[in-house]
Amino acid sequence: MFAVIKTGGKQYKVATGDIFKVEKLAADAGETVQFNEVLMLGGDNVTVGSPVVEGAGVQAEVLDQMKGKKTIHFVKRRRKHSSQRKKGHRQQLTVIKITDILASGAEKSGIKAAIGSGSVSAAVAAVAKPAAKAKAAPKAAAKVEAAPVAAGSDDLKKLTGVGPALEKKLIAGGVTSFAQIAGWSDADAATFDEAISLKGKIEKEGWIEQAKTLAADA
Repeated sequence: MFAVIKTGGKQYKVATGDIFKVEKLAADAGETVQFNEVLMLGGDNVTVGSPVVEGAGVQAEVLDQMKGKKTIHFVKRRRKHSSQRKKGHRQQLTVIKITDILASGAEKSGIKAAIGSGSVSAAVAAVAKPAAKAKAAPKAAAKVEAAPVAAGSDDLKKLTGVGPALEKKLIAGGVTSFAQIAGWSDADAATFDEAISLKGKIEKEGWIEQAKTLAADA
């Protein structure tokens, strides 16, 4: 029996005993996690989901957390005021071993769901609807009032380019402290940047470095 699962925006065909790497999961080595986005089950009978197979799940043991090979991102602009930028990146990965494929009853297994690490995965879902509403709002929108900072939260407006409106989006996405932003990887920053259409502001304004300084001063 095999299954096709979706995780980290990619699809994998898996069978019991398979060992492979996926984008980093929020789990430690030795833990068992369950993938609930099962797109297809195969074997004697084939079941195709619409989009997922109801009640199906794939369980896996986390073997290790690691980083992939370093990739280089190089951009050069040939203009009057030319510029170039070179960045290296190593994707964080999780090594897993498939232990069981459930055709039904996965929701009752009690096994921890396999989700991406960090707050960014949750933030994407949390800010998706507010972002869509913002596009539909009239151009002559009323001035946004500064939202009161939640108890225990940092004043995110201290970051360059963050005003009341953007602060509200960050808080809605679960980002409430400089320590969270300071801990972002390049991949996390890119995901969050795309989720709320920051157009490269995180990198251009140097939020991560600013957050590290602000968190240390707190």
